Amino acid sequence: MSMERDQRELSTADLAAAADRTAREPAPDQQRRLDERPVERTRVEGGPADVTTQGGGAPLLAPELVQDFQRRWTDIQAGFVDEPRRAVEQADELVADAIKRLAESFARERAQLESQWDRGDDVNTEDLRQGLQRYRSFFSRLLSV
Repeated sequence: MSMERDQRELSTADLAAAADRTAREPAPDQQRRLDERPVERTRVEGGPADVTTQGGGAPLLAPELVQDFQRRWTDIQAGFVDEPRRAVEQADELVADAIKRLAESFARERAQLESQWDRGDDVNTEDLRQGLQRYRSFFSRLLSV
């Protein structure tokens, strides 16, 4: 990797490449856990989840982080007139950062559940229901037009 690439921010292309590598080559312990896990089938009744945070749904990101992302987006838009190329690069970096933070949030929640499963602890059905609702809400938002 060149020195210039090492010093720049994470991009969406970097995230896509990392996700592609991870999908093709799961870590040995991750593959073991996947191989040992029974297949789970869940039927979700009703339509898509409410994509807002009303009705008990948790926000996908912390409010202060959302405000920071919004402020950064406003700054990027304001800089477009003077430096359009740099604004697009910054927009890509901002999107990559948001995706990374979101993925980290889901990964933390998943790790907490898996640590309980690995210890043999029963996981509260309500916690699992809320987790599934969070995934459903995110998926609905992702696919919305």
